[in-house]
Amino acid sequence: MKIPTTLKHKPVVVSENYDRVDGRFARNTDVKGLSLGLTEGNDRGKANITAKVWRYTGEDWSSQSEELPLHRVLDMSILICRSLTHFREAYRYEHYYDPQKPVIDRVALQGDAMTVAICTDNEKLHEDMKLFSQTLSNDDEMIGERLRTLSKILKDMGY
Repeated sequence: MKIPTTLKHKPVVVSENYDRVDGRFARNTDVKGLSLGLTEGNDRGKANITAKVWRYTGEDWSSQSEELPLHRVLDMSILICRSLTHFREAYRYEHYYDPQKPVIDRVALQGDAMTVAICTDNEKLHEDMKLFSQTLSNDDEMIGERLRTLSKILKDMGY
């Protein structure tokens, strides 16, 4: 399916037909594409590069399509990787985390740090931690494939 080019997000690099590879939702998803493109910034004449997830309802492009600045996509990747690292060893704790140390990591970024922590405000945290851990285990092969691919690409780029 062709991604629209007439909206505020102007696609430059696209992955059309993403619905065929959308993880466990493959071939049964409303996500039809991913793109990197330009969005006009608040300052006249300036543009931001953003990543966009394109959703299609069957009739129209959905307002639930999501657009993120690239640094947020990368920050989300950092959050995912630190979470995966935590859950590899989480089985050692009764509730999959140490209640005395809910902070998993502080990742230095731009002179400060992004905190990665267990959400202790979640009223059903113990149940959700168990389900989260089980889901990560169920999806391990699919996530691992993508991480290995990402690792190879990063190494090829010199990172």
